[in-house]
Amino acid sequence: MPNYRPPDALTGTPGKVTLTRGTPLYRIHGSHRPAAGFNPRPSHCLYGGGRFDATSCDPYGYLYAGLGPTAAVCETLLRSLPFDPAGGPRLLPRRAVEGRRLSTLRLAADVDVLPLVSAQDLAAVHQDTWLVHTEAHEYPYTRDWAHWIRHHTDPWAQGLLWASKREPADRTVVLFGDRSPEGALRAEEGDAVDFDTAEGREWLNSVLQPYYVQLAP
Repeated sequence: MPNYRPPDALTGTPGKVTLTRGTPLYRIHGSHRPAAGFNPRPSHCLYGGGRFDATSCDPYGYLYAGLGPTAAVCETLLRSLPFDPAGGPRLLPRRAVEGRRLSTLRLAADVDVLPLVSAQDLAAVHQDTWLVHTEAHEYPYTRDWAHWIRHHTDPWAQGLLWASKREPADRTVVLFGDRSPEGALRAEEGDAVDFDTAEGREWLNSVLQPYYVQLAP
């Protein structure tokens, strides 16, 4: 299930999780972009984009991050990276990390997010694991569901929280810029890991190694 049209009304009672002030978040982004900046550009309604991006149907700034650095790495870099049938390490193309870095952010205010972690969390919004596990070809539908959830949780839900598809032991979050207070995120500039440096690539390979992944030569 359940790729179906959202119902007219939300009849469940969604959960609420408060990410407290001081909580660290980890984000991989282009080095030329501000670490704490929300993406202001809506994705196309039908093509490309991420799982819970804004579209022209519901425009808002959005920012994806992991609650741990491994979630940020896995969610951003390990999408659809196949295993080697011969048993060798999976090779991550260097172009996937060129001009990118991992930044540490810290919440400067409490933020309330809607959890999509347990079966009960998902059932409360008339969904199951399809919403957080389906692959990119169905992202137009997951985006529509995110818009519907936002509509029925206005104004309190400032983001969504779910178990990382590529590292289920960790959590991923998307925050909504239109519901987050100004300055809600602060970048820890001294903690950035630049993947264009030898030190940054060494750090990244150390994180990738337990997943049988390494940067391609």
